[in-house]
Amino acid sequence: MANVLETERLALRHLDRGDEAFILALLNSRGFLENIGDRGVRTRDDAWGYIANSAQASYAKNGFGLYRAALKDTDEPVGICGLVKRDGLDEPDLGFAFLEQHWRKGYAVEASAGVLEHARELGLTHILAITALDNRGSIAVLEKLGFRYDKTIRLPTHDADSRLFTLDL
Repeated sequence: MANVLETERLALRHLDRGDEAFILALLNSRGFLENIGDRGVRTRDDAWGYIANSAQASYAKNGFGLYRAALKDTDEPVGICGLVKRDGLDEPDLGFAFLEQHWRKGYAVEASAGVLEHARELGLTHILAITALDNRGSIAVLEKLGFRYDKTIRLPTHDADSRLFTLDL
């Protein structure tokens, strides 16, 4: 499958069949569960359902979604990063999650910067981002990318408050 975009170290492409084991591991990782939430993905079939019903459905409906981020030299998946259209937000938001063994290597900033350039190419002019209130790592990534804190909100699909950040492209 063709890459949607490439950065210095990463290749980002649509999630597809074959990514089930990676998605199963990512969505059940401590960082994902603590900072994003439990998506109820427990089997490879559940992971395929997540890919088909969220990422692939978003590609078809919106022309964007969450992409698989992998190391260019080995094709090892390290995380997901992309744009999400969420209930309760008027504009797309930047989403990302990386396997814990790949934290603090700059991949989230690198992948997100590539996604923001892709958003410009799609004609988007304003991007949002949300984080859990105490997710210091994601907040630091967003601040490095130039996002600014706007307010605390509660999305209709969340049971806790989130920090809302904004960025004009």
